[in-house]
Amino acid sequence: MNDHDDNAFPDDLQARLRALPAERLPPAHAWQGIAARLPPRTAVVPMPAPTRPARRWPLRIGLGLAAALAVLMVVPTAPPPTPRPTPLQRQADVMAAEYQQAMAALPADRIGADWQPALHELDSSAGSIRAALAENPRSGFLLTQLQRTYALRLELTQQAVNAAGLPS
Repeated sequence: MNDHDDNAFPDDLQARLRALPAERLPPAHAWQGIAARLPPRTAVVPMPAPTRPARRWPLRIGLGLAAALAVLMVVPTAPPPTPRPTPLQRQADVMAAEYQQAMAALPADRIGADWQPALHELDSSAGSIRAALAENPRSGFLLTQLQRTYALRLELTQQAVNAAGLPS
C-alpha cells in the first residue's frame, strides 16, 4: 500500500485493512445524480453505405484495348524509314568500294597460311569499325581508323604476295 513497513501498524489494524474490499462501487443513487448532470444524448442513426451503380466502363475499356491490339496485330504497318546516310557514312562506303577493288587486283587467295591470322584480324577490325560507324555516324575518328585499317590490310596483303613470290 505505502512505503511503510507492515510491522509499523498494530496487528488488529492490519487485519481490518486486509478485510476491506479491493474495489468499492458507488451506490446506485450516485449514478443517477451523475446521469442527471450529463447533457442529453441525441440518437445516433447509422448512415447507410453509399451505393454505386455497377460500372461497366472498365469492361468497355478493356474490350476496346483488346480490339485495338488485335487490329494492330493484323494490319500490316510500313517499316520505319531508314535514315539517310551521313557524309561520313557515304565516304566510308566509297572507301570500302575502293578497298574491295584493290583487294580484287591482288592474288590474295594464294597467300600462305602463316599470314592468314593477321589478315583475318584486320578484316575483323574493319567490320567492328564499320559497325561502330553505323552507331555513331558522325565520328570522324572512326572514319580515320577505318581508312588506317584498310591501308594496313592492303599493305600486309602486298607484303604477303611479295613474300610468296606471286606477281602483283
